[in-house]
Amino acid sequence: MSEDPDIDDLERRMGGAIEALKREFTGLRTGRASTSLLEPLIVEAYGSEMPINQVATLGAPEPRMLTVQVWDKGNVKAVERAIRESALGLNPASDGQLVRVPIPELSEERRTELAKIAHRYAEQARVAVRNVRRDGMDKLKRMEKAGDLSHDEQHLWAEEVQEMTDRFVKEIDNAVAVKESEIMQV
Repeated sequence: MSEDPDIDDLERRMGGAIEALKREFTGLRTGRASTSLLEPLIVEAYGSEMPINQVATLGAPEPRMLTVQVWDKGNVKAVERAIRESALGLNPASDGQLVRVPIPELSEERRTELAKIAHRYAEQARVAVRNVRRDGMDKLKRMEKAGDLSHDEQHLWAEEVQEMTDRFVKEIDNAVAVKESEIMQV
């Protein structure tokens, strides 16, 4: 084949859509304790705003309990306030420098709502993968028109791009199915 239409770049960009989806999934609360639930929180400490993991150690000792081991006793109240004022609906309780955060059970209605949100995230990832596919196909057509690829070569590359797209869409479908079963698990 004359010139490689940079399939590796397309694969990297499609992989980026999957990584973004997985990051968004970590923020969906499933009713089981996960330290990723608290990681985005910002705590007012030492006169500035800091990520919670820069003032404390996060842990998940039980399926329905998170712990936050605050390093400086003076920051315990600020950590509690950050958790309480977040939109997570959690009620922390401090025990010295250890803040315990019980994770409440999710209602069936809330589980269904979270599953819908997971599907919305997955659809955004599919759209991103399809946009990368469209860019790749457009580039192949331009290369054929410019004479860099023959019609047969363009057709072979297009098939490869489509197979890659199908593979990534299937990976997204699998990820959302796993997340949905995790959310709906009581």
